[in-house]
Amino acid sequence: MSIEKQEAAFDQRLAEMGIRIKDADNLKVSENVFDEVTLLALYKLVHKKWLTAIGGSISTGKEANVFLGDRGDASVAIKIYRIQSANFTTMSSYITGDRRFSHVKKSKKELVFAWTRKEFSNLARAQEAGIPVPEPLVWDRNILVMSFLGEGECPYPQLKNAEIDHPAKVYERIMVMIDTLYNKAELVHGDLSEFNILYHDHPYLIDMGQSVTRDHPRALQFLMRDIRNINRFFKKRGCAVKSEYEIFNTVTGLNVAAP
Repeated sequence: MSIEKQEAAFDQRLAEMGIRIKDADNLKVSENVFDEVTLLALYKLVHKKWLTAIGGSISTGKEANVFLGDRGDASVAIKIYRIQSANFTTMSSYITGDRRFSHVKKSKKELVFAWTRKEFSNLARAQEAGIPVPEPLVWDRNILVMSFLGEGECPYPQLKNAEIDHPAKVYERIMVMIDTLYNKAELVHGDLSEFNILYHDHPYLIDMGQSVTRDHPRALQFLMRDIRNINRFFKKRGCAVKSEYEIFNTVTGLNVAAP
C-alpha cells in the first residue's frame, strides 16, 4: 500500500474514532508509530475525553514521536513511544535495577509500556518537588499525554538553541534543579543535557523516561554524567563552572574524589 493510501486509511480510522485531525499535511504517519496498539490507546484516551484532536509533529526522538494535540481548548503534547523500533538494550539498562518496575516482563511491548508509565511517574515526582516539567496528564500503553510547553503551536526551544541573556544564572538554576531532583524527588535525570532542557524565561526539564531512583545501582554514575554534560555546555558559553566533584558531593552529601 502506498504511503498516500496509508495516510488516507489512518485519517479515516482516526475520524471514525472521533479524533479531529489538525494540520493533516504535517502529521507524519508511519506504520511503526501508529500501529494497532497505538490506535487502541488513542481510542481509549479519546473515549475518556483526554484528547479531542491530534496535530502535527513537534519532535522526533530516538525512541518516540511527540505530536501537538488538543484537549478541549487546551493544547497538549502527545508522546508516542515506538514499539517496533524501540531500543530494547538501552531501555533495559534503565529499567533493570529500578525497584518500581522489577516485575516488568522482558518483551519489547511490555518494556515500552513500562517506560511510558515510568516517565509519567518521574514527571509527577519532579513536579511535586517543584521542578518545572511538563505536567503529566495521563498515560495508556505507549502514549503519554502532557501539558504543552510552548506558545501558540510552537514549542519552547531546546536550551542548545535558546537565546540566554544571563547564562550564569541559568546554570545556577539548573544546578539547583539537579539538587532538588535528587534530594526532594529522589531521582536522577539520567540523560540531562542541552537537548533535554527547554527554555523560556527559565529552564524546564523534559524527557524523563530514563530517570532512575536514587537507589538504582547506576544512579551515581548517571548523576555525574548529568553534571558533566551541563558543565560542558555552559563552559562553552563562557560560564565559570564549578568542579564536577564539588557539585556531586554537595548534591549527594558524599565526600569522594572520583565516584
